[in-house]
Amino acid sequence: MTGHTQNEITIAAPVDLVWDMTNDVANWPQLFSEYASAEILEEVGNKVTFRLTMHPDENGKVWSWVSEREADRRNLRVKARRVETGPFAHMDILWRYEEVPAGTRMTWTQDFAMKPEAPVDDDWMTDNINKNSKIQLGLIRDKIEKAATGRRPDPALAD
Repeated sequence: MTGHTQNEITIAAPVDLVWDMTNDVANWPQLFSEYASAEILEEVGNKVTFRLTMHPDENGKVWSWVSEREADRRNLRVKARRVETGPFAHMDILWRYEEVPAGTRMTWTQDFAMKPEAPVDDDWMTDNINKNSKIQLGLIRDKIEKAATGRRPDPALAD
């Protein structure tokens, strides 16, 4: 068995701003509520390798792992995967961006499998990822829309 999730949100902001903010991995702790730190380990071309560290969970455990992302700006896609998989046999994420009349639709598709010795199974992790993705996508939308509002020219000044 494997896990699969797909979550999306429409952000009332131009695709360039959404792309830039969501691909600035070093600033993810300001964009996501779950990350305490993001350390860039290597950047080569369109690929970035980084370590994410979460805030302590309810038991005080701090989770940390290395991932890599390869951005394809022309096709508005980012492929990501965990390098240090932890409890996952594998974790692959596809980020897709699409210009829509209301702004930018951002979609996260996650395909994964839990290791047999993991403390949770694929079904539990699927539910967990779906719940958390909705929370994180909402926070990201709100922060990007706030940034977009701050960047828009004031129509009263456009003369």
